[in-house]
Amino acid sequence: MARDFSTLHRQVVFGQSGGRIIWQPRIGCWYTDKKFAGEALPEPYEGMSMPDIFRSLGCSSRLYGSYNRCFRRVEHPSVRRMEKKLNDWETEITIETPVGSQVSVNRRSPNNPGTIHVKWEVETEDDLKVATWREENTTWVWDQNLYEKSLQEVGDLGAPTMYMPRMNIQCLYIEKMGCEAGIYALYDWPDTVEAFFRAQEKSHHRLIDVINASPVEIINYGENVHAGTLSPELFMKYHLPACQRRSEKLKAAGKFVCSHWDGDCGPILKAAKETGLDGIEAITPWPQGDVTLEQIKDGLGDEMVLIDGIPAIYFDDTYPVEALVACTRRLIELFAPRLVLGISDEISSTGDIERIRVVGEIVDAYNAQFD
Repeated sequence: MARDFSTLHRQVVFGQSGGRIIWQPRIGCWYTDKKFAGEALPEPYEGMSMPDIFRSLGCSSRLYGSYNRCFRRVEHPSVRRMEKKLNDWETEITIETPVGSQVSVNRRSPNNPGTIHVKWEVETEDDLKVATWREENTTWVWDQNLYEKSLQEVGDLGAPTMYMPRMNIQCLYIEKMGCEAGIYALYDWPDTVEAFFRAQEKSHHRLIDVINASPVEIINYGENVHAGTLSPELFMKYHLPACQRRSEKLKAAGKFVCSHWDGDCGPILKAAKETGLDGIEAITPWPQGDVTLEQIKDGLGDEMVLIDGIPAIYFDDTYPVEALVACTRRLIELFAPRLVLGISDEISSTGDIERIRVVGEIVDAYNAQFD
């Protein structure tokens, strides 16, 4: 049955749904891992594209992959990027700039399409200064043709949405240096690290200018916040102020803003309402994460939207389907209508895809009362 998930998605996040919620699970891991392994999808999904699987399941899709491509990072024209295969598994990436070069090595995973950092692009203070120069000289452009193509291909599955690059510490940990080296850098090279943070934020605000001029209204910060590495002290000193400044600029243009917190969140959840965010995505509750649904509700209050909420492990046969049903009903009870129901964070490659339908039936029955 064809549904206008794009309108419902927008209505839910902007508080205009008349009580309805939306079911928007992510199945990318389940799909890509099976494809990578050469494993056939269960019927009737074999041969379907991912958008068509969502249509078959009767649920919405979070369309980051389709619309993120419409925002393109453009480095200074003097920057050169070269790749060299070192062996069957490893690739060396060299980025040359007028102020120095960065060299990283990535290793392919035997289990999925991802790669593992063998050598990070920032290992020395001079490397970080190169990273700062790159951010100072980065611009951003919008691709209207690609946007219109994405609307045509997947526009029925959800509202246009995108995620922004990671801010300061999360970028240092996940993209530039790794966690341990990033923590040492914060204390050993504070001036250089903070210069990088300032340059990066200015670059991201140039991106926000492009976002604010675009028709994409739902903006996510792809942070992967985890309190086990981002302590409350570091969160309050670096992450929170940058998040507030970013959110203020986007919300002034009428955007809905949320952030991806998919690790342990208990120590920082009390600061959620200070962030300027409209909602938080992927907070993972017990028994998979470190917080209960009730603690999440206390952290977000009645003002913020919860995006996701169902522990991913409830889609594996480790837990009975009754646990999934009970969790779904409790989430609706606590958070509706400020709820984009989803999986915190994705159904795994070993998950039972038909449990997606179980949740969808509960949501449809709940929404029917508002028809």
